[in-house]
Order: sequence, then structure tokens, then C-alpha cells
Amino acid sequence: MIEIKNLYKKYKMGDEVLTVLDNINLEIKDGEFAAIVGPSGSGKSTLMNMIGGLDIPTKGSVLIDGEDISKLKDKKISKFRNEKIGFVFQSFNLEPTFTALENVMLPLMFSGISEKERKKRALETLQLVELENRKNHKPTQLSGGQRQRVSIARALVNDPKIILADEPTGNLDSKTGETIMGILREFKNKGYTIIMVTHNMEEAKYADRVIKIHDGMIKED
Repeated sequence: MIEIKNLYKKYKMGDEVLTVLDNINLEIKDGEFAAIVGPSGSGKSTLMNMIGGLDIPTKGSVLIDGEDISKLKDKKISKFRNEKIGFVFQSFNLEPTFTALENVMLPLMFSGISEKERKKRALETLQLVELENRKNHKPTQLSGGQRQRVSIARALVNDPKIILADEPTGNLDSKTGETIMGILREFKNKGYTIIMVTHNMEEAKYADRVIKIHDGMIKED
């Protein structure tokens, strides 16, 4: 499903060239839960951004269902991200003035469906993460774990094929973190492909597969 071939990412900093990803080759199958682990600065978040179409490789290709997304133009890549990928971030990235329901509805704004249908789908997705009773609460009225569950619901509302989770429990206590990891595992069991970036080996145990990255290269898979 996801095929990464000879992937490089380099940044120019003054006279120096910094290589963040160094000849990455990787395949992730449909329905797999893969954890990408490594220390800060190892390139793991950059790799995730490439898979999500948020960044463009210096060289190489990222194929999803046979399509090289690194070659897509702005409008097409935006459409691809909105339809195929759900993002879960460490910092939740929720709109502070919106309710939980409105935050989950956001990705549907670009889908051309009616407001009534958007609300229905958003509520159904909040029910999946057991948060429908908080639908009218704003992020400041929710705990960290509840905010991350809203974030997961927002990632799922368009029924994407792939969920990308970047340090999804980084701002949570360990017990709440376990709950969030359990939710991600449940969605893996429902057939979603999940790729998670983490530096926490305990969290990585929830995945089917652990890919260790260091200095921009895969050291272990």
C-alpha cells in the first residue's frame, strides 16, 4: 500500500547541506500498525511528513496505492490528504473557539456534503471514541485525553485509509496514554493502516512492527 523508494531529504543551511533522510526504502502493507521509533532529530517526523504529503523529498518517491504523491500539485495533494489520510498530533491542533463536534466536522467542510450530514457523521465518529457526551465542549473544557480523542475522531471522520499519529501521547500522563494507544489499536483491528512516530518503546509495543531510525537511516525493522 505504501512504498518508499530511495528517499532522501536534504536541507541547505548556509554553506552546509544537512541530510535528514538518507536513502530510505520501506514498504508498509494495508492494515498494518507500524511504529517508527528513534531519538529526537533522527528523521522520524520528517519521514511521516513525507508519507502524509506535508513535505517533498529531495530525491526518491513515496507511492500510495501505486501513485507517487510527491509528484502531485498543491490542489491534488490537498485533496489526497483530506480523503486518504487522518492526522493525529501530539499538540492536538484543535480549533480553540470550536466545540468538539465542530472540530470533528472540520475535515468534512471540503467534502461538498451538507451541514446536516457533516453533523451526523461527526457525532457518529465522536461516539466511536466515547465522547459524544462532550460534543458541545470546547478544548479548554476538556482534559488532555479527551482532547486527543477529539483529535482521533477528527482524523477518522473522512474514513481515511491511513492514520498518521505523531507522538500521540506526548502531552498525556501514562494512564491516559495507555487509553489512547488502546483506541489506536482498536482502529488497527478495524482495518485501518496506522503509522505512529514515537520515542517511547513501551508505546511501540502496541504496533505490529517497529522500524528504528537513526541519523536518517533505517537501522532495524
